[in-house]
Amino acid sequence: SVMPYRGKASNLREIGKTLGVGAILEGSVRRIGNRVRVNVQLINADTDEHMWAEDYDRDLTDVFAIQTDLAQQIVRELQAKLSPMEKAQIERRPTENGEAYLAFMQGHEMFYRADKFRSNTEKAEQLFEKATKLDPNFAGAFAALAWVHDWNYHDFDPTPARKEKARAAAVEALRLQPNLPEAHLAMGFYYYYCERDYQAALDEFAIAKLSLPNSPEVYMAIGAIERRQGKWKESTANLQKAASLSPKDAWVLQNLADNYYATRSFEAADKIFDRAIEAAPGSFGARAQKANLAIDWKGDLGEMERQLAQVPTGFDPDGLITYARLQLLILQRKFPDALALLKQSPQDLYHKNKPKDLFEGAIYTYSNNKEKARPAFERARPIVEKALLESSDDASRHVTLGLILAGLGEKDAAIAEGKRAVELLPESQDALEGPKTAVALAQIYAWTGENDQALQLLERSLSTPNGVTVPSLRLDPIWDPLRSDPRFQALIDRHEARA
Repeated sequence: SVMPYRGKASNLREIGKTLGVGAILEGSVRRIGNRVRVNVQLINADTDEHMWAEDYDRDLTDVFAIQTDLAQQIVRELQAKLSPMEKAQIERRPTENGEAYLAFMQGHEMFYRADKFRSNTEKAEQLFEKATKLDPNFAGAFAALAWVHDWNYHDFDPTPARKEKARAAAVEALRLQPNLPEAHLAMGFYYYYCERDYQAALDEFAIAKLSLPNSPEVYMAIGAIERRQGKWKESTANLQKAASLSPKDAWVLQNLADNYYATRSFEAADKIFDRAIEAAPGSFGARAQKANLAIDWKGDLGEMERQLAQVPTGFDPDGLITYARLQLLILQRKFPDALALLKQSPQDLYHKNKPKDLFEGAIYTYSNNKEKARPAFERARPIVEKALLESSDDASRHVTLGLILAGLGEKDAAIAEGKRAVELLPESQDALEGPKTAVALAQIYAWTGENDQALQLLERSLSTPNGVTVPSLRLDPIWDPLRSDPRFQALIDRHEARA
């Protein structure tokens, strides 16, 4: 929450009011060779009065002594009472190696940016690895390394090798420091992302919460699991708590907004996405979600155009901007423009490792050009089949292969892949992603002429959290095979009347 104020002249009273704090620590840190200079002052946020100030000029190896002294001085000035556990946390040195700590902090800054781009997480992984090599006893660095592996398994690389790296790093963090709350968080994220063992994850998060009762990350982690369990009310309460503890954290705000989005509280979601954008104007994640919300809520394609207009020229990490532009052109039914954009992009994979050729085949299908769609799907097929050999339990890869097979006219095999995806990720086990997998199966049914099955799934999805919406059904050409079926229009009319 404090990062938006870095390097800016701000009204301290306003900052205190926004963050809900009574005192603010202001200062600067400069590293000169092997020395570090720290200038700090503690200010009463209500009166602007200086409560305490100090200058430090120490050897880099004394940085932890500075941290301990700072914490103790602040406690004294605020007349706070610490529990024995809190006192021990203040006095504990995470590592004796200054270079290891520097790498750790650089990795932390990289990983906790508002956008979890693959390039960011890979750089964070390298920095945390460096920290563990510089100090093999640095438990916090192993915990952070485990978090990165957990996230990469969840979002980019769901392979057994990545899963084992995540487990090994979390186990090592706990071996080195069994009571380290961050190590329990790391193990919790391993159970959550890699094993989908939600109760085991919650047990680890509960242990971490004992030592970190005011950590927004703990509340966000618990809320993230509760929504997968379908406990939307409890999940939202925990995410609201996280946002109250860190009101300027764009990642926390985006997760809270996602809950309102999923439960179709669209107006509330839109307002919180605005807060996330204000907190991190350079982030595209919240902007993209705000634009997607406008489409699902109102069928408004203009919001995506407005948000894309804010993107600096040349900014396209992981092909995210190209993917957003591509989806907009498809929804606008500007298929020649979409193909031109796709062909000029150097990116081979988009959004959950979907190959470029899949999108080319889909666009030709939307254009009723099956002759050109087939070779594109044929090129995409071996790419996805190879990816499935690496991770046979990844539902999204089965969905992707199912769509490719549907495009190739291999009906039975396509439906089998879609059903396998739903078996791997049913709504009963994941109330957040499960509904999306069911919609993907409906898409495969629509592409293979199984209208009855597609309409049955869509009927349920329209009333399910994180399911499909009426405006998206109207706009998305993926549903074109159903438009000649009067039951599809009746379905839309029925749910539009209810809304």
